[in-house]
Amino acid sequence: MSWEREPLFTKSKLFFEKAFEEDKESPFFGLWCAMGLELLTRSAVAHVSPTLLAEPDTSHQNLLHALGYGSSKTKRRSLITIHVLSLCQTLIADFTEQHFKVASAIINQRNEELHTGSAAFEEYPTSQWIAGFYKCCKILSEFQSETLNSLLGEEVQKEAEIILKEVEEEVIGKTKSLIAAHRKVFEGKSPEIIDDLKDKAQENAERLAYRGYHKVTCPSCESTATVIGEPYGKENIEMKGSEIIVRRSVLPTKFHCSSCELKLNGYNALNAAGIANHYTRRITYTPEKYYDMINPNDFEKISQKYHSFQDYDEYDDSFPDYDEYNND
Repeated sequence: MSWEREPLFTKSKLFFEKAFEEDKESPFFGLWCAMGLELLTRSAVAHVSPTLLAEPDTSHQNLLHALGYGSSKTKRRSLITIHVLSLCQTLIADFTEQHFKVASAIINQRNEELHTGSAAFEEYPTSQWIAGFYKCCKILSEFQSETLNSLLGEEVQKEAEIILKEVEEEVIGKTKSLIAAHRKVFEGKSPEIIDDLKDKAQENAERLAYRGYHKVTCPSCESTATVIGEPYGKENIEMKGSEIIVRRSVLPTKFHCSSCELKLNGYNALNAAGIANHYTRRITYTPEKYYDMINPNDFEKISQKYHSFQDYDEYDDSFPDYDEYNND
């Protein structure tokens, strides 16, 4: 069993080649695409480190296998696919919740096709998933310093780019139409109402900023609005005096303006509106809060946690994780 990037990427290419030998309306096209996509997600994770594909176990046997120190007496086990997809979302900024859902849906159809009596891909037409499939392939291959060409070949790359361009143009068109419609309604209001709505939008944005939202200028009415999105990459932690500051990058995926009520969903829509810049979320903790420590003078809280533990038999297998009792 190999968890190295190159063999996984090469095998995904072979599965895709097999897929494109089939007719697009054939269920075998979808089946081979799904299997190739799963391997592509694994090769993307392995691009960071093959050790991430080892299923966690208490004795670290799978991790040792990934490092080349595994015992021949133990069988290595790979990380399950849903966790691989979650890792892609964590490691790859452009692999958003939307792409996670697309990839999950395609791979779940494969599971249904292989493990049940239903004709899963006959009930899931290619037109419903091909654009999302190409987008996932593009993101996952480029993360590995590859291209759609090196993954799928020149002819399929041309087809993929045509479909992706059409999807992008459709999103841009819908987004611009939505912005224009909200602008027209907003500008039809009286100056007094407009000023009042903008003031309230400013207050609302200031309040939401303390809850992890990011302030932007609305592309429709130019009021202060907010975006929120998906954190990605590692957390950066720094100490400043008696405070601990945690910083993490965020990819914006949702926008709302309380002034003109414009709402946009999805990174592509926000990008079309010109409000898709990544931003950094900063959270400040006290050391006690960050490490979830108890103030030694807080006798009531100490007593509550102590008695919570006493409620469980020392030898009871259902004893919960300590972390469950380490929360405020």
